[in-house]
Amino acid sequence: MGKFSNDIRELLEGIGGKENIVTVSHCATRLRFVLADPKKADIEKIEKIKSVKGSFTQAGQFQIIIGNEVSVFYNELIKETGLKESSKDEAKKAGRQNMNLLQRLISHLAEIFAPIIPAIVVGGLILGFRNVIGDIAFYEDGTKTLTDVSQFWAGVHHFLWLIGEAIFFFLPVGITWSIAKKWGQHKFWVLS
Repeated sequence: MGKFSNDIRELLEGIGGKENIVTVSHCATRLRFVLADPKKADIEKIEKIKSVKGSFTQAGQFQIIIGNEVSVFYNELIKETGLKESSKDEAKKAGRQNMNLLQRLISHLAEIFAPIIPAIVVGGLILGFRNVIGDIAFYEDGTKTLTDVSQFWAGVHHFLWLIGEAIFFFLPVGITWSIAKKWGQHKFWVLS
């Protein structure tokens, strides 16, 4: 008998039984369930379980917060129920069945744009820094900018334009790459 056997039994009763579980996975602190009928989940009953810290529904997944011992809880759950282990990506795909059309569309767009957000943020920061050194008059009683008084910073100002704009210039390439990666087509980009 495992450490969480009683809690697992209570959890299974609370979510409508083992047969209501389409798939289950976990992340650092949460169990991620995709339920065949989410309405069967008794949230009040689940949140009264000793090891459960809270629950919520997001992206078609019923998520239960367990905390740092989630991997132990998950392994015992798999062992006691005989469910198949699944990854977060498999759970995401299965969770889409519980979303309406608009939610599925937004989910797909989020998966496409999430990998390129760091590049967009960096491009914006670079252009913002460029504007500070090139457009805000700090010197000679507010009449000259840093680039007006320093040849070095004028060169940096011009160079940052190249880097900052390149990120946005190649944004369509980044979006295309992200779409191809999402659809699993990145293996076919090599020309024969």
